[in-house]
Formats: sequence, C-alpha cells, structure tokens
Amino acid sequence: MGKAIVEMSDGRTTSMLLRCGVVAGPLYIALGAGQILLRDGFDMRLHALSLLSNGEYGWIQVANFLISGILVVAGAIGVRRQLRHGSGGTWLPILLMAWGIGLIGSGIFRADPGMGFPPGTPMETEFTRDGMLHFVFGAIAFYTLIAACLVAARRFARLGRRGWLWYSIASAVGFFVVFAGIASGSSSGALMLVFYAAVAWIWIWHSAFHATLVGETRVPA
Repeated sequence: MGKAIVEMSDGRTTSMLLRCGVVAGPLYIALGAGQILLRDGFDMRLHALSLLSNGEYGWIQVANFLISGILVVAGAIGVRRQLRHGSGGTWLPILLMAWGIGLIGSGIFRADPGMGFPPGTPMETEFTRDGMLHFVFGAIAFYTLIAACLVAARRFARLGRRGWLWYSIASAVGFFVVFAGIASGSSSGALMLVFYAAVAWIWIWHSAFHATLVGETRVPA
C-alpha cells in the first residue's frame, strides 16, 4: 500500500514537471506575439524577437526568456524522471536542460539594440559583452534543442512511432537550415519571417513532445 502511494505521488510530480514543459512554448509564443503587435517600431521583417528586451517595456521579453527557460528546465527534469529507465533517458533531459539554460542566459544577457529598434536607435550599433553572451546562450539553446529533436527521433524509431519519428527529424533539419541562414548574417526580410515560423514550429514540437510523455506517465517507456 505504501509503495503504491509513493508511486502515485511520483507519477503526479513527474506529470506536473512535464506539464511545465508543455506550457513553456505557448507562453513564449503568446508573449512574443503580443509584443510584436503592441511595441512601437518593431518590424518582424527586420528585427529579431530578442530586440524586444530593450526599451521601456524590455522587461517583458526578459521575463519571457527567464520564465520560459525555468519551465523548460522543470520539463527536462520531468523527462528524466519519466524516461530514466528507457530510450533517450540520458541525453534527452541533458539537451532539454541546456535548451532551458540557454533561454535563461538569453534573458540575463540582453541583445544589443540595433536596426532602428527601439525607435531612435541607429541602424548600426556597437557589439557589447552582454550582446555577445546573449548570442552565445541563444546558439546553445537552439542547437541543443535541434539535437534533442534528433535524440527524440531515435527514441520514436525504436518505439515504432513513425509519425513522431519524421516530425522530429523534420523539426530538427528544418530549424537547423533556417537558423543557419539567420546566423550567416542574412538581412532578408523573407528569411526573418521564415525564422519566426520556424521558432514557433519547434516550440510546438517541444510542447507536443512533453504532452506525449504526460500521457505515458506511469507507463514504462
């Protein structure tokens, strides 16, 4: 009886942690979309979302990075608890934890203002230490999430879940290609819009992946 109660409690804790990973994506997307619509002078064709960390209301995007990152870290702990005896139980939590830490670092170190945002900012600005660290943490976040998609794909292949296998591979490859284009310094407005779509896509993958694990709670992986 006592063992059953402990297992039930563990299952509830794991489910709660995984649900943190589920809500991280919708929260990040919703707060980002709201700022895009309401912040004066912001243009998705020119400005990365990180630039919203600057200006009078910059604290909103900083909070978005920090809260989303904390939720991702909590979700990664849930993934570790759920998969500790199954496929992906080692590397998936590590990579997802690094993704969350990258988001938190991106909030602590703000992107440099530039490209005319906030309004009144010159198009060309100096590259500061904080701006450099923001870029580094952002790269860590995105590349570890790409790697997590591939590790998850391997897990789904072993489980025979072909839909999730190809969804995970497409998410990893598609996001890598688009992010590489942005990292190359391209100023294409069309590419920037595609990048926004890719960010939303991979956040949806992240939330959906955690949701599948919620459904598997207390079911051996």
